[in-house]
Amino acid sequence: MSHSVYIANEILITIRSDKKTKSEVSLQDPIGVDKEGNEISLMDILGTDTDDVVDEVDLKIQVKKLYEKMSHCLRDREKLNILLRYGLTSEGCKTQREIAKRLGISRSYVSRIEKRAVKKLSKSFCCK
Repeated sequence: MSHSVYIANEILITIRSDKKTKSEVSLQDPIGVDKEGNEISLMDILGTDTDDVVDEVDLKIQVKKLYEKMSHCLRDREKLNILLRYGLTSEGCKTQREIAKRLGISRSYVSRIEKRAVKKLSKSFCCK
């Protein structure tokens, strides 16, 4: 996992630095021809817009940071609450009522745990 995040980060850095020299290097530049003789570009192969690639890589980096912050600043119950509540597991999003039943606590207590966890995460991203 760490290698893929490192590679994703390197790709993002490269794409961002390439934006400065966009006139020199472009995804629209031809890189070859297809079977019918039409020019193809890197964009044709990627099948996406450059900004979409940057956004996707950036999102993956931010998600990794979120999981790291959750591991460092949340207690186990808070982390589980956030994972279930926001669908960060294969189970999808759960209601506070469903989480309360699973943990054997009241729905209002689930709400307080969630509020405290979100506040901690928000503070950890603001203060880095």
